[in-house]
Amino acid sequence: MDATPDYIADFSAFLAASPSSYHAAAEVARRLDVAGFTRLIESENWIDAAAGHYVVRDGAVIAWSQPVGAGPTTPFRILGAHTDSPGFKLKPKPTIGAHGWLQAGVEVYGGPLQNSWLDRELELAGRLVTRDGTERLVRTGPFLRIPQLAVHLDREVNNGLTLDRQRHLTPVFGVGDPFEADLVAHLAGLAGILAADVAGYDILTADTQAPATFGLGHELFAAGRLDNLSSVYAGLRALIERSRHDAHTGPISVLAAFDHEELGSQSRSGASGPFLDDILTRIGHGLGATGSDRLQSYAESWCLSADAGHAVHPNYRERHDLANTPILGGGPLLKINANQRYATDAHGAALWARTCAQANVQYQEFVSNNTVPCGSTIGPLTATRLGIRVVDVGVPLLSMHSARELCHVNDPPALAAATAAFFAPEV
Repeated sequence: MDATPDYIADFSAFLAASPSSYHAAAEVARRLDVAGFTRLIESENWIDAAAGHYVVRDGAVIAWSQPVGAGPTTPFRILGAHTDSPGFKLKPKPTIGAHGWLQAGVEVYGGPLQNSWLDRELELAGRLVTRDGTERLVRTGPFLRIPQLAVHLDREVNNGLTLDRQRHLTPVFGVGDPFEADLVAHLAGLAGILAADVAGYDILTADTQAPATFGLGHELFAAGRLDNLSSVYAGLRALIERSRHDAHTGPISVLAAFDHEELGSQSRSGASGPFLDDILTRIGHGLGATGSDRLQSYAESWCLSADAGHAVHPNYRERHDLANTPILGGGPLLKINANQRYATDAHGAALWARTCAQANVQYQEFVSNNTVPCGSTIGPLTATRLGIRVVDVGVPLLSMHSARELCHVNDPPALAAATAAFFAPEV
């Protein structure tokens, strides 16, 4: 891995290029192209799927690099992550407004920390699809704002803020008559197409403030979408590094960056869907694998479910476990949950210990306070769907699901280094 400042600078560029899951998948694809990977189309016959290849499915991408000597029972080493982040999604008939304001009709996407999205310059980003099925990516740059009510008009606001999702989270983007404005036409114009040709769209909001380092020694890093582009980027860096070595043996390295994790992953491009199984099956088929070979391969395979986790919050110490208090800068997390909200078990913990030792990376254990139930990840979904062993890991954050999250500059490159070791385990 590169030195930390170089890593953070390039990671910042990756974040800036990825305001939506569709842009993130496109940026992963662009970087894979530069690294010499070949894009495959799912509807076509894969004559040769060896070496470095990738597939894009909507806002998700799966890429892999396999050793020269790979065979029907060669196991997989998979880094699983997700490209989407919480926010707001544009509704049909989105141009609305009242009292001289132009507003955008939006629907809450996932579970954003709603108050963090107030009074920020937001952009719209995503894809437009024309009547003939052509897809165009589009982004507006700073365009929207969800204005908070002034304290003079709500004297009790500092005693507790309550936001109605329908009434209080509708952003403004100008002044005028909504019957004379057309938000879709504006987006179409940015994409270089006619508004009449737009038959559908998936457009989401993103914060436009640039990523930044700050604090003593510039050791803190703030940006939008750290959950979970920190894992996507780490896996991408590690996979490209692995592809640069002409390995003759070892597992097949896979980056699986799914969409819709923030919604529960139940989609054709989510971890609960068939995407990963489809791709692994076709890779195995290209290696001559039968049904029995595939089961042998999966029995020796591993998946790192890499998703951001929680560092201890100094102002809310009581919300964390008493003994397990991961800190920013302490290394990536090993995430554990007795109720299988995370898929880590004892064998997974041992694998992670070996991996981090090989990478010379320290790590921390995370477990929830019993009174604060934890969320889940793609880990249990992948283990259930494929029967592959899974260990849950990730970068520690503060302000998860905020429009702007916070980590330590050392933790993302440490996750990338550990992922590189995971892809190329020492015998």
